[in-house]
Amino acid sequence: MSGTTDTTAAQRPELPDHLSIDPRSAFHVPAVFEHDIGIRLNGKERFDVEEYCVSEGWVKVPAGKTLDRKGRPLLIKLKGTVEAFYK
Repeated sequence: MSGTTDTTAAQRPELPDHLSIDPRSAFHVPAVFEHDIGIRLNGKERFDVEEYCVSEGWVKVPAGKTLDRKGRPLLIKLKGTVEAFYK
């Protein structure tokens, strides 16, 4: 059984340092989103992350139900220790 998990792990692309779920962003990598991704900020898993940067130590999350003038969620930046992983 462990052989199948090793081949699955080998097929996953490496997680980038900076990643966004917005397809219009330069940091959007479609191949990564074919797998389940998890993000931890300061040791606690977050499920509402829109964008992250591991080296700079921040994540962007929606600010409640607030929308910007184009109808997209207004994002706030939270700083701390960021860890990205495959589930």
